[in-house]
Amino acid sequence: MTASPYATDDARWQAVQQRNADADGHFVYAVLSSGCYAQPSAGGRRPRRDNVVFFDTAAEAEAAGYRARHHPDHSAAIAAACRALDHAEPPSVAQLAHRAGLSEAQFLRQFRAHTGLTPRAYSAVSRAQRLQHSLSTPHARTIDALAEAGFSASGHVYQHAGAWLGMPVGSYRRGGHGQQIRFAVADCPLGALLVAATERGLCALYLGDDAGELVRALEDQFPDAALHGDDQQFASTFATLIGWLEDPRRALALPLDLQGTAFQKRVWQALQQIPLGTTVSYSELAAQLGQPSATRAVARACATNKVALAVPCHRVVRQDGSLSGYRWGIERKRELLQREAAATDED
Repeated sequence: MTASPYATDDARWQAVQQRNADADGHFVYAVLSSGCYAQPSAGGRRPRRDNVVFFDTAAEAEAAGYRARHHPDHSAAIAAACRALDHAEPPSVAQLAHRAGLSEAQFLRQFRAHTGLTPRAYSAVSRAQRLQHSLSTPHARTIDALAEAGFSASGHVYQHAGAWLGMPVGSYRRGGHGQQIRFAVADCPLGALLVAATERGLCALYLGDDAGELVRALEDQFPDAALHGDDQQFASTFATLIGWLEDPRRALALPLDLQGTAFQKRVWQALQQIPLGTTVSYSELAAQLGQPSATRAVARACATNKVALAVPCHRVVRQDGSLSGYRWGIERKRELLQREAAATDED
C-alpha cells in the first residue's frame, strides 16, 4: 500500500497553510479554541499551529467533540458580480460588495478566490473581449466599437492594444490587415501541425487531423493579414518542433507572443516550469500560484492556451491522476505524456 503523502503532522500543517485541495479526504484539522474541524482546503483565517490538532477522518474529530465548520457559499453572489462587470459601465467595488452583502475586503477575497482575478482585471478582460467582438463585426467603425465596449478614451485603448489584441486596433478591425504572419503546416507524429508567428514570436500552434482545416482556421482568425507559408527561415522553427516531438529531452526555447490576462500569463508561465515527464493537478497548480481556490480559473487558462507544446498544458491532469479534456484531443494528450515519460526513462 502506498503511504499517504500526508502521514505526518508537518506535511498536514503545510497542506493546511497552502489550503491544498488535494489533501482533502486524507485528514481533517480541528481548532482547539473554536471547537470546529475542517478540510485542509477550507478558507477563512488560518489558525496558529499550536491551536491545531489533526484527525484521520471527520468521524474521529466528531468523536473527540469537534463539530464541522461551515462557511456560506458566495458562488451565486460572485457570479452576479461577474455579470455586472460584463456591462459597459460596471458598478464600483463598493456597490458590488454591498449587493453581495459583504465588506469590500471580504468581497475582494471571495472574488479573487472564485475567479483568480481582481474585479478591475476581470472588467478589463471583459472590455477587451467586447472590443474584439465589436471590431470583428462587418463594416464596424473603430470609434463605435470602442464606445460599445465601454471605453471613453480611445488613446488608452490604442496605447494598450498590443497587449489586448496582439496587434493595433485598426489592424484587428480589418482582420489583421498589415500584420505579417509566417506559418508552416505539415504532418507530424501527432497528426497535422500548424505553427504561426508574428514578429514577436509564436502566436499559434494547432494540432489536428487535417492540415487544410488548420490553415483555414488561421485564415478565419486573420482574414486580411499577410500570411507567409514559404519562409525558409521559419521552416527551421518548424523543424525544431518536430525534433522536440521526436526527442522531448531537447530544449524548446522559442520566443512566444502570448496575449491574455495577467492571471492567464501567470498560469502559462507556471505550465512552462513543469518538469518533463511529470504532471500536476489543476488544484496543485492553483496552490503553486498562491491561489488554491482558483482551480476553475486555472483550468480555463489552460483551455485558452493557443500555443500547444511550447506551453505544455497537456501536463495538467485531474486530482486523481486521470486525463481531463484537451483542446487538441485526449488521445494526443495521452501520446504526449507517454512520449515524455519514455524520454525521461531513457536518462
